[in-house]
Amino acid sequence: MAVSVFDLFKIGIGPSSSHTVGPMRAAKMFAESLQKNEWLAQTNRVRAQMYGSLGLTGVGHGTDKGVLLGLLGYSPDTVPIETVQDELDKIALDQRIFLLGTHEVGFSLKHDLILHRRQALAEHPNGMKFTAYDADDNAIVERKYLSVGGGFVVTVGMDPAPVLEAYNEVKYPFASAKELLAICERERLTIAQVMLANEQTWRSEAEVREELIKIWRVMQTCVARGCGIDNPDATGYLPGGLNVKRRAAELYTQLTKHAERALADPLSVMDWVNLYAIAVNEENAAGGRVVTAPTNGAAGVIPAVLHYYERFTPNARPNDNEGIITFLLTAGAVGILYKLNASISGAEVGCQGEVGVACSMAAAGLAAAQGGNTAQIENAAEIGMEHNLGLTCDPVGGLVQIPCIERNAMGAIKAVNAARMALRGDGAHHVSLDMVIKTMRDTGADMKSKYKETAKGGLAVNMVEC
Repeated sequence: MAVSVFDLFKIGIGPSSSHTVGPMRAAKMFAESLQKNEWLAQTNRVRAQMYGSLGLTGVGHGTDKGVLLGLLGYSPDTVPIETVQDELDKIALDQRIFLLGTHEVGFSLKHDLILHRRQALAEHPNGMKFTAYDADDNAIVERKYLSVGGGFVVTVGMDPAPVLEAYNEVKYPFASAKELLAICERERLTIAQVMLANEQTWRSEAEVREELIKIWRVMQTCVARGCGIDNPDATGYLPGGLNVKRRAAELYTQLTKHAERALADPLSVMDWVNLYAIAVNEENAAGGRVVTAPTNGAAGVIPAVLHYYERFTPNARPNDNEGIITFLLTAGAVGILYKLNASISGAEVGCQGEVGVACSMAAAGLAAAQGGNTAQIENAAEIGMEHNLGLTCDPVGGLVQIPCIERNAMGAIKAVNAARMALRGDGAHHVSLDMVIKTMRDTGADMKSKYKETAKGGLAVNMVEC
């Protein structure tokens, strides 16, 4: 259960939060459980098995890399992505791995990292099973984990009581948009202020603000790197075999070289919004450091709209930290509603749960940062999702490239438009945010599995056939 804005915005690595970050966190959790229960010393071999969507698109989504890095003891937010490839290559060559960087065991990529393409765990489309064996090849312990979207990992069989208790500890608990808006009206607080009060359950106000600005700085760095600023790797082709050319750096050069042309084109701002989103998702596809927002597959939407807010809206001022904080807290509140009542997993509900949710979050954040009232903010979030309902997840080749990169740009543009539409109104609207979240959940349940991150339908099939 997501209860913090920092559950929605996590620093990680590409290309996928559910397929790279989630397995990485699960593998580390498993290795740490061996150490905690004093099983590490007797462990002679470990096996990792990926099921469902993880098995079908794991190679393209970097699942194998994530598992290895997690077993080594790395965390998604701090792993030195520029230097770890040598360690991964050594594992493949030696068929040995150092669990948590300290305990050496046998590990064959062929026999101990298995991607099941025709099997799924009953609990979730993104299932994992880790097993530790002793020197006689007897199983010491076996654990199952679920990667439920956005880098969230659930241990099968875990007692949910501590998580539920943590949720009830916050000052203003809410589980629906209706409850959230009622709190705002009763307490005469904005959505961002409610979230800030809740975040102080775990951190001081100063720490919350500092961490949010840190998230924003990582987003800014990701955009800059994608644009080729101090990053010579931002050109050429993305890895994976589709030969997708990186476009952001060239687009950035075009826009900055002929800046005067913007004076004659009233829609030139759209080019910049597209650039910001594409830059982030090209970095993500290349395995760079991004912020899950709320997933890696949708990581470009919120940074693009935040850049739009900072650079193109009359409300924003240079280094407008308060506007950024209001944006992220409000977006986080909306993301929590989707996490509680539907899903942010493409393998569970399709891309409406990733780019659709990111669009809804960004629209709400932008409306809030521009001074919208709670009704206008809720309307912006609702519009953002209403026009992404039914969006499928059909990655070509199992890679987070086609249609994912351009889809983020479209999601960002929709978010800007949703906020503008809401701010031009008085907040009154017929479809509530709670209604559209339920509709998204029901639509995802009805969607065929081939359209939910399995690369077995949609563009993933038709592009290859053509």
